[in-house]
Amino acid sequence: MLDIKFIAENTEWVKKSLARKGFPAEKVDELLAKYYEMNKLKTSSQALAEEKNKLSNSIKTATADERPLIIAQSKQVGERFKAEQEKLSVVQTEFEDMILRMPNYPSAESPDGPDDSANVVRYKVGEIPQFDFPIRDHIELMALNDWSEMERIAHVSGARTYAIKNDLAQLEIAIHMMVMDKLRQNGFTLLTVPSITKEKPLFNQGYLPFARDEIYYMPADDIYLSGTAELILNSLHADELLNEADLPILYAGFSPCYRREAGAAGKDTRGLIRVHQFFKTEQFVICNNDPAESEKWHQKLLKISEEILQDLELPYQVLEVCTGDMGAPKYRQYDLEAWVPSQNCYRETHSCSNITEWQARRTNLRYRGNDGKVKYCQTLNNTGIATPRALVPFVEIHQQADGSVKIPPKLQPYMGGKKFIGKNVR
Repeated sequence: MLDIKFIAENTEWVKKSLARKGFPAEKVDELLAKYYEMNKLKTSSQALAEEKNKLSNSIKTATADERPLIIAQSKQVGERFKAEQEKLSVVQTEFEDMILRMPNYPSAESPDGPDDSANVVRYKVGEIPQFDFPIRDHIELMALNDWSEMERIAHVSGARTYAIKNDLAQLEIAIHMMVMDKLRQNGFTLLTVPSITKEKPLFNQGYLPFARDEIYYMPADDIYLSGTAELILNSLHADELLNEADLPILYAGFSPCYRREAGAAGKDTRGLIRVHQFFKTEQFVICNNDPAESEKWHQKLLKISEEILQDLELPYQVLEVCTGDMGAPKYRQYDLEAWVPSQNCYRETHSCSNITEWQARRTNLRYRGNDGKVKYCQTLNNTGIATPRALVPFVEIHQQADGSVKIPPKLQPYMGGKKFIGKNVR
């Protein structure tokens, strides 16, 4: 959420900044008009309340002849006050809905553009492998090695679901364990968090009111399914007043995640890339309100994810995401994409975002600085690893001619020392 006072004092800058995300300038004017209307109603309501109190107090000292007139006037003022309060309630709700729909300001460093076609490749790491045998995609590798029950599980649970088994199931867990160890070594507190949430955290995180069609909802319980541990971690300290000495707070959240993939009709319908339920280890940072500090953590989160891809020995590229593709909460965003041989392209494995104070304002998450002033925190998030999506480049990059898959040295301790997995491994 944005600061309305800042918007009122810097209107033209705000319009230009939000226009980079495709937000219309007239909506800024509409918000301010609603804000001024709300303030006017607050002032008039307060005046009526004071007038009513004054009349009520005067009844005590009024004569018997004066009282009926004062009581009538008090009743009339009370009715006007009630009507004004009802108007204020409507206008306040409209204002809150409007400001909740405003995106975060993008960084001056973020490239401008309407969609993912304008994302910029900042650099690439690792050599794209050259195979001297016909490669198999991850679906063929799963079938060859008896690693999945994709057809059977579709009959049980529907499309965009998966069931993997044997070595591949162990590999999925092993990758998460390796990532968790790395995050703990970097000072993160490991949490396993629920995958169910009330509605308010969805507004706090920024899913609502923007992406309701992507979220699973269980009306009988008035509960939603979470699409990322970030959602839970962002509201973990809602309404708290921290001390600057408590910051930064580093969380590594692990949870099952659920997404409807409503906007992905016809895309990646086969295999493990787009599924409704998956596992994710998420990096989440709460830091003080200093642009240099949040930028430092943004680069640190990016570095950790790069190390993870390097430990998995996956060639990857780092994208700077443009203003039209980064989503409402984001101030600045990098995506990391690993090479997928069967598709001859890079596919996203990590999304690394600086949210500044936009989420903290929605959660009312503040801290008292060393100077005694109360400020909003800043938040950042990044994928640690998400599976099964990350398994796709992994098994394809490390496949051998016989269909087995090589395990990189950094991952071998989490796989019981195995150097290869697959049906043909003895």
